[in-house]
Amino acid sequence: QLQLVESGGGLVQAGNSLTLSCVISGATVTTIAVGWFRQAPGKEREFVAAINWNGDSIAYADSVKGRFTISRNNAKGTVFLQMNSLKFEDTAVYYCAGRLFQQRVEEEEYPTWGQGTRVTVSS
Repeated sequence: QLQLVESGGGLVQAGNSLTLSCVISGATVTTIAVGWFRQAPGKEREFVAAINWNGDSIAYADSVKGRFTISRNNAKGTVFLQMNSLKFEDTAVYYCAGRLFQQRVEEEEYPTWGQGTRVTVSS
């Protein structure tokens, strides 16, 4: 049974960087596409970035393009979200989600979710 566990959240000043990790277990890592989503206080959950099973298909939300980078290390069973030039509006709980093979930007396409990791950006 596929499981995803996020880590790496915390408190960071605006302009600084943070890297989130999503560890995949319970399934063959090379069959799993991963999406990152976030939910800010009082707002709906939104798409951030996604990567397919082998890393050759990647998508980003416009709000994070050029600042965030998604990558994966299948040998370690981990997907990363490198977040640079963080802004106050990046404050949210960040979730990784998994589905088979191909990445999607719609959250309803992901059947399996992690518990989330909180990122707080101070202005």
